[in-house]
Amino acid sequence: MTLPLLLALVGGLAVAVGLVSRPMRDMPVTEPLLALALGAAVGPGGLGWVTLDEAIGPEAIRISAELAVAMAVLAVALRHPPHEFRRELRALALLLVVGMAGMAMAASAIGWLTLGLAPAAAALLGAIATPTDPVLASNIIEGEPAERQLPQRVRLLVSVESGANDGLAAPMIALAAASAGAVAAEAADAAASLLIAVVVGGAAGWLTGRLLLWSERHRDLEQSAFLALTLALTITVLGATTLAGGVGVLGVFVAGLVYSAQIAQSDRVAEWEVQEAINRYLVLPVFVLLGVIAPWSAWADLGWAGAWFVVGILVLRRLPLLLVLGPWLRLRPAEAGFVGWFGPVGVAALLYLAERHAAGDADETMWAAGTLLVAVSTVVHGVTAAPGRGLLARRLARGSS
Repeated sequence: MTLPLLLALVGGLAVAVGLVSRPMRDMPVTEPLLALALGAAVGPGGLGWVTLDEAIGPEAIRISAELAVAMAVLAVALRHPPHEFRRELRALALLLVVGMAGMAMAASAIGWLTLGLAPAAAALLGAIATPTDPVLASNIIEGEPAERQLPQRVRLLVSVESGANDGLAAPMIALAAASAGAVAAEAADAAASLLIAVVVGGAAGWLTGRLLLWSERHRDLEQSAFLALTLALTITVLGATTLAGGVGVLGVFVAGLVYSAQIAQSDRVAEWEVQEAINRYLVLPVFVLLGVIAPWSAWADLGWAGAWFVVGILVLRRLPLLLVLGPWLRLRPAEAGFVGWFGPVGVAALLYLAERHAAGDADETMWAAGTLLVAVSTVVHGVTAAPGRGLLARRLARGSS
């Protein structure tokens, strides 16, 4: 009865949040936060209606998280016109090179100092905690309140960074997990996986875009098939890139960028709306599952070390770095503070954590610390999203930033 009950719960939640989706954007609550609370309520730590075997839970998280992240990064690629990406290449490169390196080092140091992890384990956990999450970020920067309160450039930087760094984190995590004697070989494999993702994703995005234009000219495409095209592209590229040995999530993001550059603006907007709608509800099972399998006793065993780890990551992993980089990113101090705070740790971290847990690289301490971090980030960034947007809007309106 576990699967039917989970389906009923997730479906019911999706219906409920869909009916109040507009006012929810102004509330200190997000869909992932509600899903997490629902999972915790019906799981072993709550009512006990749903239980999952210890071996099944992380694998279910991995599969659902990979699909959710893939859908989210393609939605990011469709969200903004191609010329906006080109205009912000310098700032995005700074975020994805200096920003990711700085966040990885800071997160690794925090894990080493607070949890007492060995340097190699701390580096792995730090790499897993580095990518910002496109699913949680979407709940912060999308919707009418965000469009009204946030500068378009701030929304673009948060969105595109979260889409790109999910895939780019994969080789960093693989290097962190490599043994001392295998770093050189792992570095070569990591470079190859990035190249494969770019080639496969780019080719698939270009070909799909050209075929769409051809089909539209010959009136061979029904509207229903058109709206499902990016969903099919996401799944195809995710599978093909992974089979070829590349980073599947990065391949999907590249495919989305190339595809978006081929098609008309009206097509891009229509397909983004469908992709975003699917993404908005596909994430719900991930957080319901996280709530169900939440390792409450392991979290309690972390004690104050776990609390300091989470606080350290949320406060020190990203915010100081963005305040320093703000002038080079052409961000005002208030904008840099907003971008620095809203770099949530979410579905992407769960994906990589589950992968490394299955591979035996992430022990129980790392699993407990990582899942606790994602759970707290979901709550904290969900609760502060609406107030944070309003605070930034007021600061910019007063010109005090």
